[in-house]
Amino acid sequence: MPQSPIDADAHGHPSQFALLRQRRFAPFFWTQFLGAANDNLFKFAFTVLVTYQLQLAWLPPAMAGLVIGALFILPFLLFSATSGQLADKFDKARVMRLVKSLEIAIMALAGWGFMHPDADIKVPVLLACVFLMGLHSTLFGPVKFAYLPQHLSERELTGGNGMVEMGTFVAILLGNVAGGVLIALPQVGPTAVAMACFGVAVIGRLTAQAVPATPATDPGLRINLNPVSETWRNLKLAHGNIVVFRSLLGISWMWFFGAVFLSQFPSFAKEVLHGSEQVASLLLVVFSIGIGIGSLLCEMLSRRHVEIGLVPLGAIGMSVFSIDLYFATQALPPLADGVALTVGQFLSLSWYWRVMADLALLALAAGIYSVPMYALIQIRSPASHRARIIAANNILNALFMIASSLIAGALLASGASIGQIFLFTGLANAVVATYIFLLVPEYLLRFVAFIATRLIYRLRLRGDQNLPASGAAIIVANHVSFVDAVVLMAVSPRPIRFIMDHRIFAVPVLGWLFRLGKAIPIAPQKEDPKLYEQAFAQARQVLTDGDLLAIFPEGGITRDGLLQPFKGGIMKILAELPAPVVPVVPIALCNLWGSFFSRIEGGQAMARPFRRGLFSRVEVIVGAPLAAAQVSPELLQSQVQALLDSAGSVPATASLASPPLR
Repeated sequence: MPQSPIDADAHGHPSQFALLRQRRFAPFFWTQFLGAANDNLFKFAFTVLVTYQLQLAWLPPAMAGLVIGALFILPFLLFSATSGQLADKFDKARVMRLVKSLEIAIMALAGWGFMHPDADIKVPVLLACVFLMGLHSTLFGPVKFAYLPQHLSERELTGGNGMVEMGTFVAILLGNVAGGVLIALPQVGPTAVAMACFGVAVIGRLTAQAVPATPATDPGLRINLNPVSETWRNLKLAHGNIVVFRSLLGISWMWFFGAVFLSQFPSFAKEVLHGSEQVASLLLVVFSIGIGIGSLLCEMLSRRHVEIGLVPLGAIGMSVFSIDLYFATQALPPLADGVALTVGQFLSLSWYWRVMADLALLALAAGIYSVPMYALIQIRSPASHRARIIAANNILNALFMIASSLIAGALLASGASIGQIFLFTGLANAVVATYIFLLVPEYLLRFVAFIATRLIYRLRLRGDQNLPASGAAIIVANHVSFVDAVVLMAVSPRPIRFIMDHRIFAVPVLGWLFRLGKAIPIAPQKEDPKLYEQAFAQARQVLTDGDLLAIFPEGGITRDGLLQPFKGGIMKILAELPAPVVPVVPIALCNLWGSFFSRIEGGQAMARPFRRGLFSRVEVIVGAPLAAAQVSPELLQSQVQALLDSAGSVPATASLASPPLR
């Protein structure tokens, strides 16, 4: 049986960094850290070797990074299907140890290749090792991302993924810096790289030994060795959950985006920035620090939940700063051919600062973009198939990264500059991101909710542990403003389907937003009996599907700031369920009365936008779930009123004529 996630509060983590002190996370973290460091130490040293030190007619410097990158990701395409099966069938800790033992053997062969004096033998051997290290990463990938949900709770998953992403890119940073520095050592460079790669592989195997047991999620699985049929089966499996599948596409696009930049850094540093090998390393340092900071910011910005509203924010940053990077390169003054600036000379020239800022910020945005997507895939995928779905992600990643190599190579061959490739990538990112967010409106809705509760309001949440992480439930809340649904979306870790007064769909912008979120319109039975019955039928289907349903039992937005009597619609929903075991969660929306979106001053809403000032305080209090059998409108009203009374603070409406909502 798979291990159940460990509750975050039980461990009392003040932050994601506390996980580094626990055996369930720390050995795994350092194992993947060392693996990523070794991958990049080896690959970057090899790339610098063929770019700066060897002259091979069949592997020109401008194409070296693309060829090495394509060889590294080819195994993801060929063997991901098998690796996903292995991760689901066997104990993940055991698989990690076998993979790290394989890394030692590969690095021994690579060491021999680095030290061989004949370039015609050296380079083919190292290219073979690139492929084998890609195989190593292919086997490790599904294990890595399927391991986390077995040891971390939903509240820890964003922070844990942020730590893994940060660790991976810090490892990339250190690996690339070490590879660039070691290979540049006069006379002993290749030998130093060989010894470092072998040593890191050995240490990684030792840390893997301490990874705790992580039982198989599908031990009875029969391995299908046919990569074509199994790959197709994995893709169909992932496609069964459309949000997960399109999130896989979003992750794969991020790897397309990142591969373009990472593969071009050596040539970008040499041909555009007129820098030395150390300048190429500096660009990777800046890029990796940006990714790491963006990944760590996710837990703080998401308030320790899986907040996919961050994804559009990251996508915007990726496009804006990659496009600006092109204009930054166009503004560079010309330098004489053959100039190779040292790091000190490079940093002393102010016109390069904009280039570095763009690289850092687009990387930070990519970190913010990727971490919530990974967490969403992990939490929405069934445990028994999680590794195979992640393997499907790796297959898509490989396809997208191979495509990035081919497209970038074709653009270079057609005469495009590296700066123009960056511009093309930024523009393409804007198109792809818009397409994905329109296909999966949950991302866009969560982004709107995220912005509203950070820029318009200062939101405080209490009792969030009472929000169900899985299964059907009904959320019951008081109705204060036109954005109550947006506020509830912001605090819920899962999508919510709302039953809403049909008239709100006529409100500009808000109506479009609620239609995008598949809100369920309802009208009074006397006014439109057909719409009334359709609303309850849709509500029952939402609960049958195991999703969250939210209703505002007052039947309309308060006109005086007071809690109105609850109507009996919830009883009709519960009575018509096949088995009324759905929990009902009372929620109080506090201090929204008197804000721009609430009715006040003669029943008017959305007048005088700054009447509460900027960043007005609001609070959401989540009560303990109630069993369906004990629910009544009167009980729910008293529960919500008690939560409102527990807010314990006078709303920011004391100077207004209407009474506060209490």
